[in-house]
Amino acid sequence: MRVFSKTDIGKKRKENQDRVWAGALSENAVAIVLCDGMGGENAGSRASQMTVDFIVERMLQGFRGDVNDADVENQRMSTLPEKTNRNTIRNLMLTSLIASNRLVYSESSSDINKHGMGTTCVCAIVHNERAYIINVGDSRAYHIFDDNIQQITKDHTYIRALLEEGEITLEESLTHPSRNAITRAVGAEENVTPDYFEIELQKESILLLCSDGLHSYGNDAQIAEIIVNNPKNKACDLLVDYALSKGGSDNITVGLVVMP
Repeated sequence: MRVFSKTDIGKKRKENQDRVWAGALSENAVAIVLCDGMGGENAGSRASQMTVDFIVERMLQGFRGDVNDADVENQRMSTLPEKTNRNTIRNLMLTSLIASNRLVYSESSSDINKHGMGTTCVCAIVHNERAYIINVGDSRAYHIFDDNIQQITKDHTYIRALLEEGEITLEESLTHPSRNAITRAVGAEENVTPDYFEIELQKESILLLCSDGLHSYGNDAQIAEIIVNNPKNKACDLLVDYALSKGGSDNITVGLVVMP
């Protein structure tokens, strides 16, 4: 597996409030943690940095990277060990994000200058050809295989609620005045409930994580085309360039896991 990431301030913002970490947890596992902060006076940057730092530290300390080939074969013979290992990863991710929420909320509540600060978060661990993904807010995860792109996560936004209720069309959502309003964020409230997903990754498939600085201003099919048709070690740079070509109105952050 290979993992890449990049973040860029964009053309219109005075500060980059996005944060991303991408790296290895063990010989057969990698992870990406990506956050898009919100709040003035550097509060958004503080929220996203706190969240990334906390989750990464918890994952590096808590992830069991000692699953060898014999263990994997045993898991194939028995569903119980496999399920136990999967639950361990799931619980590690969920408890890390929930704890980081309390940390950000506590600082927001105790400092009037940081009141209302928060961040989106999308996080993925890829281990033994399976992706474990959690998210809060509208930073997304996509699965790209062959020439197809499929959104895995579901945005926690006011627009998504209107679309699901049939009150607006997809075309109307693109210019709706509340299109950037999120309904769930890390640190916004005392408690948060992340969404959780698991998917199998095929050979040579790709997992993309990104902030709305990419997906809100770009086209999913064009994003997939850029990744599929270019060297993977250049894809993050090209995706940022693509978002900048669309106006670069927001901070832009991307992360990729490329399967062998």
